[in-house]
Amino acid sequence: MSGLTVNDMTREQVAAAVRAIPKEKFFVWDGIDEDDRPLSDAELKAGLEAALALRKQEQSAASDKTPITLQIDNDTLAGFCAMGADWQLRMNQALDEWISKAYARPVSAPQPQSCAAHPAATSL
Repeated sequence: MSGLTVNDMTREQVAAAVRAIPKEKFFVWDGIDEDDRPLSDAELKAGLEAALALRKQEQSAASDKTPITLQIDNDTLAGFCAMGADWQLRMNQALDEWISKAYARPVSAPQPQSCAAHPAATSL
């Protein structure tokens, strides 16, 4: 967009002025700068779909973790949450440590899609 104009209007005055603009005149493209052109509905939809697909791809490629639903005691959850941000990471580390100690071996296998499908699940 081109330039910034400063004025003495209050936030309420700006909001009232914006509400007074007829819907058909929300934005008028001058036809010169392509960067200022509003996107069409099809372009917006395509952009959102591409962004969501990229986000999904990045999440699956960047993580060797499997999302699950787990029911735990409220006091256990409160204890981990009380430690601050990244409580899920600390819970995962605590489980890794417990498995390592309980079975005297490091946990290095990739996370299974389901526990029943994991070959080591029957040997634990």
